[in-house]
Amino acid sequence: MSQETESTTAATDHTNGHSTRGAYVTGGAEFTRDTNYIEDRITRDASPGSNGEPGWPVEAGRYRLIAARACPWANRTVIVRRLLGLEEAISLGQPGPTHDARSWTFDLDPGGVDPVLGIERLQEAYFKRFPGYPRGITVPAIVDVHSGEVVTNNFPQITLDFSTEWTEFHRPGAPELYPVHLREEIDQVNKRVFTEVNNGVYRCGFAGSQEAYDSAYQRLWTALDWLEERLSQQRYLVGDTITEADVRLFTTLARFDPVYHGHFKCNRQKLSEMPNLWGYARDLFQTPGFGDTIDFVQIKRHYYVVHEDINPTGIVPAGPDLFGWLTDHGRESLGGRPFGGGTPPGPVRPGEEVAAGHGAAA
Repeated sequence: MSQETESTTAATDHTNGHSTRGAYVTGGAEFTRDTNYIEDRITRDASPGSNGEPGWPVEAGRYRLIAARACPWANRTVIVRRLLGLEEAISLGQPGPTHDARSWTFDLDPGGVDPVLGIERLQEAYFKRFPGYPRGITVPAIVDVHSGEVVTNNFPQITLDFSTEWTEFHRPGAPELYPVHLREEIDQVNKRVFTEVNNGVYRCGFAGSQEAYDSAYQRLWTALDWLEERLSQQRYLVGDTITEADVRLFTTLARFDPVYHGHFKCNRQKLSEMPNLWGYARDLFQTPGFGDTIDFVQIKRHYYVVHEDINPTGIVPAGPDLFGWLTDHGRESLGGRPFGGGTPPGPVRPGEEVAAGHGAAA
């Protein structure tokens, strides 16, 4: 999410306060993610953040979610917003898949300007609130439309707050993604998935030494083997319905074969060679709210173009074949109810569809 797909992957040029493009590997060092975010909360009672940061009130139409399709961390917020039916309450701005040395840009919008915020770069919203903001200009970010200032970029909390604080604006039939009786288990699973899988692929890709890579690779595959076994007996990660845990794992799995297997050297096996994880990923992909948010073209363009030190030619590979995402997964045999007592979301909001030819091949 630094100014690109990852939360804090890009290096920072402290001479000008701008995140740099292309430099992600520190020679000899293990990759360490910067997890210092703007921790403001948007809550129904405008309660402050965990460290006393300002609280903001839940208010339909006040905020704009900025979430690049390429970014797995931002992708989570788009999925949860759609599953819960928050499209009318929180508008969506989507930068293009690559960025320049300063920040994500709205190059896909007419004139290269976000139509609601009226800015060319997400950096403008950060600097409006924090002049000379020294950290990465990251997505996802929530911006206050009234002031044009960034409110928060704390991506793990954003989706939890969508589930627990924005309930007044949930659609009829919205699923419980963070049910109280499962929160302890969800939190435990999420912690391991984040450290070993979501971030584990980056530790492999951005390793600065063979030793760092070997350690990261072993940790990643230990966790993936654990997930393969866990999903052999149950349809979803926690309980018998889709939860926050599934959203968090899915965005990494969707990018595994197109990007992480080759580009990040996570190549013991392809996702498509792990029967339970592959079936699970296809099950979610074919569930409304998941696969209809995945833009494989933007995903590949982002990683292979922006990570210049890993892929200096900037060549974006043509493969892999995506047909398999739409094949039968057979996971219904494990039981489970995707939305519990709720219902699937309706069609994708006009203007937010994945471009033709950018999703899985039919």
